[in-house]
Amino acid sequence: MRTSTVRRVCLSVTAVAALTSVAACSGSDSGKSADRGTDKAGGVVKADPIAALRSVEKKTGGERSAKIEGTTQMGAVMSMKQTGTVDWSDGLSGTMEITYTGGTMADTMKQSGGDGTMQARYFKDGYVANMGEGFSKQVGGKHWISYRYADLAKMAGASGEAMKQQIQNTTPEQGVKSLLASGDVKKVGAEDVRGVQTTHYSGTVDVAALTGKNSELDAAQLKQLKEQLDAAGITTEQVDIWVDANDLLVKKVERGQMKTGEFNSTVYYSDYGTKVSVERPAAADTVDFTELLKQQQGAAGTAS
Repeated sequence: MRTSTVRRVCLSVTAVAALTSVAACSGSDSGKSADRGTDKAGGVVKADPIAALRSVEKKTGGERSAKIEGTTQMGAVMSMKQTGTVDWSDGLSGTMEITYTGGTMADTMKQSGGDGTMQARYFKDGYVANMGEGFSKQVGGKHWISYRYADLAKMAGASGEAMKQQIQNTTPEQGVKSLLASGDVKKVGAEDVRGVQTTHYSGTVDVAALTGKNSELDAAQLKQLKEQLDAAGITTEQVDIWVDANDLLVKKVERGQMKTGEFNSTVYYSDYGTKVSVERPAAADTVDFTELLKQQQGAAGTAS
């Protein structure tokens, strides 16, 4: 198997993880009073935004599924758009259609014979990705790669373990929790989002602090995570959310800076309560990600 194939496979890990909007930032219930918080200057945040977001957290958190549409950009590595439905009532499950629109990821897919589009299916223990005909011709006719969250955690160290926990526990209200935990949140005002009247809230969160607070990483893993985030140039993210009159999240935007460029994720939520059905592809049409890596290592050893 060519090195470019493995490179494409490895990049797809990053891409599929990104589409769940759990890059490095995740929310945490800070336990703060619903009546007040503290801003960066030590002042008191007005009660209205905090109390309002508590209501949004409760209402949106009570839902179990939704339709999702969004875009993600990770510096020069990739830009993509995605649509699908997800259910988070018992871990993450659902199906997303993904199109890579730019960056080195899109270039790699084209060089490997892909058309830039793939499908990802999520399950409680991992996910599968259909890599297309170009990939299939290189791996004995199989179209799907299977990833287990536990394997990704082992390969990526502390950041992988954090990603595993966040993917398995991701829900739309995580962005709301991030703002509440940050203590830096303000009400921007009323805005129209795709014909829906919403209220816009905004704030800045410390990525490493919130990820650590919301994870089960031990001290050594938290230290390693901080080092990995520093190496990537990730420090803070601006989080903006828009909620409707029913206190349901309609839109979420996360923006931050990495050494490779800007990270920008925009996600729209609609049709809460929609039915979600997802099936695993046939085993005969699926190859395990760890097996691909073993094959690559074996080929490299033979060549040397």
